[in-house]
Amino acid sequence: MQVFCESLGVDVELPERPRRIVCLASSFTETLFEMGCGHRLAGISAYCSRFVPAGDLPVVGDYLRVDRNLLQQVEPDLIILTTGIQRTLGIRLAKEGYPVYALPLPTSLSGVMENLNVLGGLVNEVEAARRLRQRWEQQFGTLYLSAPMRRPRVYLELWFGKHMRTVGALSFVHDLVEAAGGDNIFGRDRRAYFVPDLDQVASLRPDILLFHTEPDYPVDVPALIEQRGWHRWNPAPYVLTGTVEKGQNIIHEGPSMMETAMWLQGHFHFWARHWQ
Repeated sequence: MQVFCESLGVDVELPERPRRIVCLASSFTETLFEMGCGHRLAGISAYCSRFVPAGDLPVVGDYLRVDRNLLQQVEPDLIILTTGIQRTLGIRLAKEGYPVYALPLPTSLSGVMENLNVLGGLVNEVEAARRLRQRWEQQFGTLYLSAPMRRPRVYLELWFGKHMRTVGALSFVHDLVEAAGGDNIFGRDRRAYFVPDLDQVASLRPDILLFHTEPDYPVDVPALIEQRGWHRWNPAPYVLTGTVEKGQNIIHEGPSMMETAMWLQGHFHFWARHWQ
């Protein structure tokens, strides 16, 4: 079967049922396991073991690099990654003759669901993908209904290594926070990720400061808040710090995104009850 990967501009020749899949994006690795395809994985990224029982699966690379020798040994019949900064790696692998498909970075929860559909088609598990999508949709429906009556206004600060960004409307992270019951203070900005004006953040006085940090580049969140003078706000902001771990990773769009949404909603309910 031949499919066209628009994001890479290449045709990809796939077997009827790929059985040696290399996945370099942890969200898709987790999704494949959830669909019952974990046994068909032949290689993963360095970050995938945070979300799946990787066992002795070879780690063939990370988000930006691969071990060429190990990749040749694995002999993948499908390599899955995403776009954004990972697109360059996808282009290189495609030029080297590998069967590689890059699923787009989602701009909404609907985009997450669309990627799930496409992934199911690539691995010939359309029905499993549809069942998983239906389950996610039901869970999100429950989340919307159980959101706190008093919705907190949320400022999101993501640290991608040394690079700081906030979240606008064109990101699934915005939808995740909104579904859990929060209102993103930059939710009307027509960008996905951008460097915020910290004076504007202070003038908007969000109720909750939601940070995402990574272990390789630890951020001292209390010190950062004090340095900016945000600790003097009255009332003081409720501070919440996410991590790269399963269930608290707000930039991860695999199945455990639902655990993250419930974790967020629990904090939003606590704020609504106790943080005046």
